[in-house]
Amino acid sequence: MKIFIMRHGEAANIKGNDSLRPLTGHGMREAEKMGSWLVSCEPKLQHIFVSPYLRAQQTSTKVFDALAKAKLLHGINLETIDFITPAGNASQVHDFIDGLIKVNEYLSAAGKDDDNVAILLISHMPFVSYLVAELTGSLNMPIFSTGSVAVIDYNIEEMQGKLVEMMSPAKMQH
Repeated sequence: MKIFIMRHGEAANIKGNDSLRPLTGHGMREAEKMGSWLVSCEPKLQHIFVSPYLRAQQTSTKVFDALAKAKLLHGINLETIDFITPAGNASQVHDFIDGLIKVNEYLSAAGKDDDNVAILLISHMPFVSYLVAELTGSLNMPIFSTGSVAVIDYNIEEMQGKLVEMMSPAKMQH
């Protein structure tokens, strides 16, 4: 199965409550671009989990719009979860993902051998870096530019994955 971990698009640098910082126009374009890239991967997304922070919610809307336009929304559960914020606990989320897989017999509907079955998480730095390290058992934590997506090939039997790709809006063709 695939786990896509995405950092939100570029956010406005404003004072006040960090959770209320919106995306900039550039951040909106980054989210749209990465939504199109996700569509090109043709994942069979089962779940999209999003931080409650405004910039992550706005990013998820752009990604969701791209998936809807490509008619890839069938059966996707979109859920806001409050423990994938910038200060989230990567170990807790790893346990959450493993529990989701086990309790819901996650792959039974799509076919256990289907490598395109996927989960998408949309969150923040530094949490996204910690989560990649946690899910891959690596001491190396990738730095995510805004809008970037890490792709992990996750082995559900071993409850561990391998980072197979990092894609950013800057790497995409204009």
